[in-house]
Amino acid sequence: MPPETPPHTTSDRFDDDDYPAYTMGRAAEMIGATPGFLRAVGEARLITPLRSEGGHRRYSRYQLRIAARARELVDSGTPIDAACRIVILEDQLEEALRINEDLRRPTADSGGAVSS
Repeated sequence: MPPETPPHTTSDRFDDDDYPAYTMGRAAEMIGATPGFLRAVGEARLITPLRSEGGHRRYSRYQLRIAARARELVDSGTPIDAACRIVILEDQLEEALRINEDLRRPTADSGGAVSS
């Protein structure tokens, strides 16, 4: 009997924005930063990398986009703690706007009527 195929193939994982596919060195290279910068944004709790079985940090593409935005702010002169806070607030605002938009859409239950 052949071994069962896992639900996700390796290529599926690399397509997943949240899959921790990148080592610290590769992640830093991808966003044009240093490993120290990635450690600093981790300490500021902007991102929390997953750890491999050996304890090495692993980053997802989503985390790298967040870190890259913080790096842009730092490169323009914003202190790293402030840059991390700005990115967190931007993310919260984006989520609140999305929720607000979802709540404004008429639902099938309301028959298209939107109350004011």
